[in-house]
Amino acid sequence: MPTDYPRSRRVAEQIRQELAELLWREVKDPRVKGVTITSVEVTSDLEHAKAWFTVLTGDREVVAKGLNSSIGFLRRELGHRMRLRLVPSLTFQYDESVERGAHLSQLIDQAVEEDRRHHQGDD
Repeated sequence: MPTDYPRSRRVAEQIRQELAELLWREVKDPRVKGVTITSVEVTSDLEHAKAWFTVLTGDREVVAKGLNSSIGFLRRELGHRMRLRLVPSLTFQYDESVERGAHLSQLIDQAVEEDRRHHQGDD
């Protein structure tokens, strides 16, 4: 996100907080339970917002469908909670960084263990 637009960063953070709250307390769709909104990026004109999410349990495709079916409700609620002339259109994107981080951590642990076994054989 460009650093020239501090207002869009503030709006993005507020949207992230509001979406997390709405998904936790208001959305009744069981497909979106256990969803974490990791970040939100808003365009400089505040017309579009992309929210990244992760899932604790369940299929991310099913969760994405649940989130997409809730967009109208979420935008309406954001409009009530935030003071914006225009509520940004929402899109949801799965955040793969958590999975990548876990995979890299597992690879590092394996490499350390192999190195340890290799050096124990030298003794």
